[in-house]
Amino acid sequence: MLSSLELNQFRCFETLQLELHSGLTIFVGNNAQGKTSILEAACALLRLQSPRTSTLGDLSRIAVGAGQGFAVRGKFDDCELALRHSARGGRKLAVDGENQGRASTYLRYSGLLVWIASDDLTLVKGGGSLRRRYLDFMACQLYPAYRPSLKAYERALRSRNFLLKRDASPNWAQIDAYSKILVENGAILTRSRRELITDLAPLATAAQKQISESGENLQIDYLAASGDDDDLAAELQHRRPDEQRRRQTLAGPHRDDLIFSINDLPAAKFSSEGQQRTLALALKLAQSHLFIKKTARPPVLLIDDVFGELDPDRRNALMRSWPADSQKLITTTHLDWLDSSRVEARIWKVEAAQVIAAE
Repeated sequence: MLSSLELNQFRCFETLQLELHSGLTIFVGNNAQGKTSILEAACALLRLQSPRTSTLGDLSRIAVGAGQGFAVRGKFDDCELALRHSARGGRKLAVDGENQGRASTYLRYSGLLVWIASDDLTLVKGGGSLRRRYLDFMACQLYPAYRPSLKAYERALRSRNFLLKRDASPNWAQIDAYSKILVENGAILTRSRRELITDLAPLATAAQKQISESGENLQIDYLAASGDDDDLAAELQHRRPDEQRRRQTLAGPHRDDLIFSINDLPAAKFSSEGQQRTLALALKLAQSHLFIKKTARPPVLLIDDVFGELDPDRRNALMRSWPADSQKLITTTHLDWLDSSRVEARIWKVEAAQVIAAE
């Protein structure tokens, strides 16, 4: 569990020190007071990324200036974790005061994490990049080879696309050097994603039924973009004329997608908003249960302002469905939904980047 969290020059916080406990912690306050930033700091510390931006420099305190620097520290289980970032020095990591040169080494001492937010509806209604990010966030936590393969694939993809755009007549000998890297690392990404969806789908189907309290049948289909039999090398060769015309890489895991169906109808087109919100929650609950199934370790749940979007039945079903042993940090604008006679929680009030214990 994450038992402490310390922020310095992070988002709206100049400094903040919090002691956390293993159960349910709620941060309550109006919008734009700093609640989500607390959860974001926990995510950055445990997973070295933010669900709100792709650039760590954006997490610097606004008053100081984007990219100038921030620090997040915390104790997870028996380890002191520290993340520092500055414009000059870049990212610095430490475990128990000892510098860590590689993110993979640092992450061995960290924990599993699930981010659940009100804007998860975009997983259903938004573009494929959001669903790929959902897959990547899970897979990086479950498969040691996934994160380095993803980084290598993304670097090669940028270089390959640059070469396709640079010359009117592409130099395929140069481009194929990067194609080889895409094929090698893309195979790891595709194989991991297929295994992930195979394990995730039945858990998501069960979660959809639990939260909706109905017979809704959720189906998840993985659309791989690596060609027949996932032969990316052959697919890239086949796509050469189109790639020359469009000046971009047209096959590979960066174009994968997921299709969600409820009762055999595409959810993005035919499901109600309530069903779509339930589906998004089901995906995140399935993720948390998959982590437990594969690792026997309960993940930390970071739950950002979802209760105001749910009717009481779905809200109660959600709370019954999440893993009992998981530490849960929740943000909310009000506590009308909380039945304090049935749920024990530690409550903090957040106002203007000040956090105080509720009376």
